[in-house]
Amino acid sequence: MTLRAEPSADDIPERPRVLLVDDDEVNLLLTSVALQDQGFAVTEAASGEAAIRVLANWLPDIVVLDAVMPGLDGFETCRELRVLPGFESLPVLMLTGLDDDASITRAYEAGATDFFVKSTQWSLLAGRLRYLLRASRTRVELERSKSRLARAQDLARMGSFDWRRGQDGPVFSIEGLRVFGFGPGDQPAFRSLLRMVPEEERKAFLELTHSAMDRSTVLATDIHARLVDGRQRIVHIEAEPEFNEHGNLVGYTGIVQDVTDRRLAEDRIRHLANFDTLTGLPNRRQLIWRAERALDHGRRLGHEVALLLIDLDRFKVINDTLGHGAGDELLMEVSRRLRSCVRHSDQVLESSLETVGLRSHRTLEAVGRLGGDEFVALLPEVVDEADAERVATRILEVMRKPIMIGLQECFVTASVGIAIFPRDGATVADLLRNSDIAMYSVKSAGRNSSSLYRPNLAGKGREKLELESALHKAIERNELVLHYQPKIDVRGARMVGAEALMRWRRHGQLVAPGDFIPLAEETGLIIPLSEWAIREAARQARIWQDNFGFADSIAVNLPSRLFERTDLVEYIHNAVTTYGVPHHAIELEITETGLMKDLQNVIPSLHRLNEIGVEISIDDFGTGYSSLAYLTTLPISELKIDRSFVRDLGMTPQSSAVVTAIIALARSLGLRVIAEGVENLRQMEVLHRLGCGIMQGFLFSKPQPPEDIERWLQQTVLPKKAPWIGQAMAGDNPEPQRVARARESRAKPVGKLP
Repeated sequence: MTLRAEPSADDIPERPRVLLVDDDEVNLLLTSVALQDQGFAVTEAASGEAAIRVLANWLPDIVVLDAVMPGLDGFETCRELRVLPGFESLPVLMLTGLDDDASITRAYEAGATDFFVKSTQWSLLAGRLRYLLRASRTRVELERSKSRLARAQDLARMGSFDWRRGQDGPVFSIEGLRVFGFGPGDQPAFRSLLRMVPEEERKAFLELTHSAMDRSTVLATDIHARLVDGRQRIVHIEAEPEFNEHGNLVGYTGIVQDVTDRRLAEDRIRHLANFDTLTGLPNRRQLIWRAERALDHGRRLGHEVALLLIDLDRFKVINDTLGHGAGDELLMEVSRRLRSCVRHSDQVLESSLETVGLRSHRTLEAVGRLGGDEFVALLPEVVDEADAERVATRILEVMRKPIMIGLQECFVTASVGIAIFPRDGATVADLLRNSDIAMYSVKSAGRNSSSLYRPNLAGKGREKLELESALHKAIERNELVLHYQPKIDVRGARMVGAEALMRWRRHGQLVAPGDFIPLAEETGLIIPLSEWAIREAARQARIWQDNFGFADSIAVNLPSRLFERTDLVEYIHNAVTTYGVPHHAIELEITETGLMKDLQNVIPSLHRLNEIGVEISIDDFGTGYSSLAYLTTLPISELKIDRSFVRDLGMTPQSSAVVTAIIALARSLGLRVIAEGVENLRQMEVLHRLGCGIMQGFLFSKPQPPEDIERWLQQTVLPKKAPWIGQAMAGDNPEPQRVARARESRAKPVGKLP
């Protein structure tokens, strides 16, 4: 027979089993692939209901839940799985795009182990999952150890006793004597037993004993005892009164039990729940509890409380360069230095302060770890903001000293944000948020410094958060619209296509693209926005086809990351077939910079799109500073001359030279060329003369809603009433061309060759 070894806390499976639940197919796919690359075995579920069905027959190592889902959302799913047998302690990580404290509190109330704000930093997510797995296995191991200890105590660490009135002390069984370290022949008097109890606890124990005997009630208590061999133990005493036939108390019978190991295990579990396992500092739960108590005392005693949020500036560089082991060493050294900057208390505090007195709240002072490379210093009583700034200065000074990791000398600075109660917030959530805002202002200003929170700091951050939250809901609220800018063949004076430009109508007003497009790219929302734009452009192409026989293409701008999708071709195919338009009705524009940034991942999708008839246009051509070799191999149909080269046409020879080169290059490769940003007749004339006949810009039409484009065609283009039409027609005559060349010649700077 072989004995199977118990798993240790660090014994994580080679490929931990993860149940990933997210209703968003894109997020589900991206997160699943990233976690699989990080060594996890991922099972996917597209809804809370599907997750519950999967869990009915399978137990994963950890569950990752999206908080916001239709139907059974992440919070309700967490509640339902917690009531399933065997799932009470299963680690559950809540993925959320919401970073308000109410959602975080709701996640914990639903039974979540921890939460993680959605991002593309997959290594941080994987690290958080492994951390939760280690903590879970540590907790399971401790619980199992506690159960084994309880069984062992029932068999070998418990004894009985009788205490009759008139006896000098209780009479113990052999097992009871063993609990106190006595032999079978010993029968100690009560006075001898009392001397084992520490002097500071004797009075309370005697009062409890006399009270139970006077009232003839049950006695149950734990005492600290110094045994005859010098060992310090914790003994549980439990006794019930016995009465004679007349109802008079005749004595007590009970048990004694050595509960030292159980109490140590409980203390260990309590420590695990309240302190960070790596640094030994109070964790988020303990910090929030201490901060709430500190604010209570601040309100009652009328003093200020300071909360300092400390973020390491170069931790990621060291972690990525030297490895996670070195990162852990660094965090432990940082925690030691931070601990020295305050009157740190490691006391486990939960239900109430264990000390008494007017200034007992000062025992709350500590440095804790929020997670990752973020720490918090809690100062439960400060005279004014200068006290908090002195502590921040002390922190910055100790952090500037080099740290030796192995044989490598490292330098890590910190950015510190300071919030003061009650000036900067009435709750812990307010102080954490405002100290975070102050800390990020330090980051923006160059780092390695500290800053007090000021209300004006919150303006931009709050506005960005509100805009991001509203952008998440823009599609479902039908707030997004496409405006179209025509592409004009100036020789034929006709529209030969259009570019779709996204607009956001919020509260009845258009949000500037420069305000929400960068935010969409930063948050990843650019993916669903671009998918919506493809379908909407296909729908509009069908409407124009029915209204006036539109047979050209609508160009949609796509980010390069969308080309990484394996189903991009299928998505576009479904979009155009849904509305009954040919594949060439959609043209995809990608910037030269975006193309070259991730060329190898983009190439396969470009070829597949070209095979089904979708054309590719390179936008902002000439600004990417890239090799031109890719033009000969990629399935590109069109080059767009960037507006920066068009702007000075007819005024500087350099602009004409660049445009001439681009046009010649396009012709030699058999590509269409189009100029964007054409705003006046001068630019149009020069482009026309240089051989570029397709243009777009404000000279012809600004981006307009689709119904305005139809009106523009009817009222301006078809009756040939626009000034540029006559000018374009005249551009084929030699005289206007001669005038244009003369005008350009006059604009040449003095001393420069043509």
